[in-house]
Amino acid sequence: MKFQDEYRDRELVQGLAAAIADEARQLPEPVRLMEVCGTHTMAIAQFGLKSLLPEQVKLVSGPGCPVCVTPVSYIDHAIALSGLPDTVITTFGDLLRVPGSHSSLMAERAKGADVRIVYSALDAVKVAADQPPKQVIFLGVGFETTTPTVAAAILSAQQQGLTNFSVLTSHKTMPGPMQALSADPELKIRGYLCPAHVSTVIGSDAYLPLAEKFGIPCVVTGFEPADVLQGVLMLVRQCCAGQARVENQYRRAVTQQGNVKAQELIRDLFKPVDAVWRGLGVLPGSGLVLREPYAAFDAARRFQVELPDANEPAGCRCGEVLTGQIAPADCPLFGTVCSPETPVGACMVSSEGSCAAAWRYGQ
Repeated sequence: MKFQDEYRDRELVQGLAAAIADEARQLPEPVRLMEVCGTHTMAIAQFGLKSLLPEQVKLVSGPGCPVCVTPVSYIDHAIALSGLPDTVITTFGDLLRVPGSHSSLMAERAKGADVRIVYSALDAVKVAADQPPKQVIFLGVGFETTTPTVAAAILSAQQQGLTNFSVLTSHKTMPGPMQALSADPELKIRGYLCPAHVSTVIGSDAYLPLAEKFGIPCVVTGFEPADVLQGVLMLVRQCCAGQARVENQYRRAVTQQGNVKAQELIRDLFKPVDAVWRGLGVLPGSGLVLREPYAAFDAARRFQVELPDANEPAGCRCGEVLTGQIAPADCPLFGTVCSPETPVGACMVSSEGSCAAAWRYGQ
């Protein structure tokens, strides 16, 4: 049965690839389509989907990896906090090895800082509950997918009366960066494969302004090879017809309105602010910080630390990779001084980074 399922999947993928090639013949010019989701980036690389596309259709990676778009200044801030006495830094594993201006959380842990990997924000709350003498800081990095879980953790800490738990926030929102990319005429993005995980929260209607204002087709798609190729086919068909609509290929998980309760949780605890994105600079209203009633859980407000001038790693072109200007292999550091064992940039560190995907799957 498993072999039969795999055979049917292979037939479906081949059929979709053939349909894309057939439709692409009607394109007046080649098109650049962008996926804006780190999981899509990994799936596309793992299954070699770019090799199935005709020359008229080019798929490029965008700023869909939350660790990758987090600026060096945030890592510097986390490192500075790790140096405070009786402080525990809790974080997802990817952030541990991201280089700051002069060090990394992994290097600081090797020097004696208490830096621990957790699998959820609620795990960090438990650490705080179990060790009341310690100040436990959770590194809140992510898009709308993870923000509600951090909000829930803060509410849990509040209900427990914990005064030793806080969050260093670097939450960001879509589709703000997609609007910035769309407004750049040099990038010539003709369609988006919209982030699937994020879309389960914000809903497919969140991309309507992109289609309406910039005339760029958008398709929310799943993660299987057939999902991605069907999304590409839907985009190519819109391009051929001169249309710009929002379509939802991933209807088994994404609705038009999204998860309203999760959206309310985000709005209740967080407010929009301008935020720095690696490769894109400051994007108005694209970040989230805790509202005043929850200021006691904001590590940036609670703890004053001295921060160095933020410096990106010399020679790293991660910002250009994140905006689709270059492919990972176009960076002179890729595969030489920058590898998963000795990463120079965040795009090589993160499990969803474009450079990590290209390295792992031999592109």
